Amino acid sequence: QVQLVESGGGLVQPGGSLTLSCAASRSIFSANVMGWYRQAPGKQREFVARIFSGGTTYYADSVKGRFTISRDSAKNTVYLQMNSLKPEDTAVYYCNYYNSGHDYWGQGTQVTVSS
Repeated sequence: QVQLVESGGGLVQPGGSLTLSCAASRSIFSANVMGWYRQAPGKQREFVARIFSGGTTYYADSVKGRFTISRDSAKNTVYLQMNSLKPEDTAVYYCNYYNSGHDYWGQGTQVTVSS
């Protein structure tokens, strides 16, 4: 079992920035990949960004150039730096840990982009 705890969400104005954190209960290098997903009201959960154990990163087209995923192995924490936020980025953001067919999810953190 892996426990994931997200933090850092909140209310921000359009054009602002937030950094989300995902603290894992075990080494993040045990994961094949860790990622961030989001779910807006009335919509399906969608992929945002992921980082593989080797360090390769991928982003959804909608956030490319604005969001950055990174990790701190000493803290077993993955981050999502979000810049130039837009109202359409409003959603609950979830952290994901995947290893050999096992998927783990955090409880989510709300991000609201509004003036």
